[in-house]
Amino acid sequence: MSFKYSHTFPIIGPNKLPRFKEWAALNLPGVAVSLPPQVPVKSTALTVRLKSIEDRDALMAKLEGASF
Repeated sequence: MSFKYSHTFPIIGPNKLPRFKEWAALNLPGVAVSLPPQVPVKSTALTVRLKSIEDRDALMAKLEGASF
């Protein structure tokens, strides 16, 4: 199954990928995500790819009020 769905959200600062991976492991267990190989430090957004619309909705719901 491929990662057909995506969600882009604001995130700033260094180490975006490790910070998101840690947060996702704690808040979204069982949801498979595909992340880019790297994200520039100056970037202000991160796009996460997901397998299903339900996973995307779960991610969006958990991101409300989350801080990285």
